[in-house]
Amino acid sequence: MLFINIAGIALIALIVWWFWLYEPAEKQAEEGEIVITVENGTYSPSRIKVREGKPVELKFLRKDQSPCSETLLIPKLEISETLPSNKLKQIQIPALEPGEYDFHCQMQMYRGKLVVG
Repeated sequence: MLFINIAGIALIALIVWWFWLYEPAEKQAEEGEIVITVENGTYSPSRIKVREGKPVELKFLRKDQSPCSETLLIPKLEISETLPSNKLKQIQIPALEPGEYDFHCQMQMYRGKLVVG
């Protein structure tokens, strides 16, 4: 009985860490573009640093067949795009003010962040 309780607490801690506390390493978007792979329930890289005031082109390569991975939303920029399977989809991001811009699927299971600074 004690083992089940400990296992349950460990599982809850893992879920909290994964969905709310985990911060992946940032990847700098160099030369104005970067390729983001959609695979295994994640965007990789999922945290992208871009320079303020410079437009950037993000390229998404969707390898995941999940229906949730098909839609990309960037709410603050009012961007909604459909990602084709196994093909690059180019998304033009205009010059941005400093801040953080979340991007995700329609159910917010796949999550990423643009960090502008």
